[in-house]
Amino acid sequence: MIYLKIFWLFTRVAFLSWGGGPASLALMQRETVAAGWITTDEFADAVAVGNSLPGPIAPQVSAFVGYKLAGFGGAVAGAVGTVVPTTLLMLAAIAYFYKIKDSLTMKAMLQAVRPVVVGFLLWTAYDLSLTVFKVKTLGWGQAVVTGWDKFLITAVTFGLLTLTEINPVFVIGGAALLGWLVYR
Repeated sequence: MIYLKIFWLFTRVAFLSWGGGPASLALMQRETVAAGWITTDEFADAVAVGNSLPGPIAPQVSAFVGYKLAGFGGAVAGAVGTVVPTTLLMLAAIAYFYKIKDSLTMKAMLQAVRPVVVGFLLWTAYDLSLTVFKVKTLGWGQAVVTGWDKFLITAVTFGLLTLTEINPVFVIGGAALLGWLVYR
């Protein structure tokens, strides 16, 4: 029964999220935390682990949550629930989309939906920052003072990805090495 619950929650998240895996993280976090399956700290860990691996983030995070709940079978149920139903829907929609993609109606709709996806991503980053920087317990002022190193890592990461063409895998590897050297 737990496998079906895991599958259904992630299927529901996948069907109600627009903009791909990263955009689904906001709804995924809300649903899994509201269900009592994971804490916001654990969700931040899931996103960190998922981003350190190759491949799409949504199935990785859903597998992380599923594994926590029900081991390997839960991980499979989460990943399958995130990917398979919407993939089947996409396969059915592809033929139709290519018939209407150049229509004025479709172009108008996409112009409004794309910024919403950016808003979802910004909200997810903001909400994760509250956990990573411990803002909920410390407040922003104290979080900046005590977590200055994490803010610096964030700024350097943003700068590297914005101003260079460095592969993100090297940034993650460097951060892992830094963590191993400094935080253990």
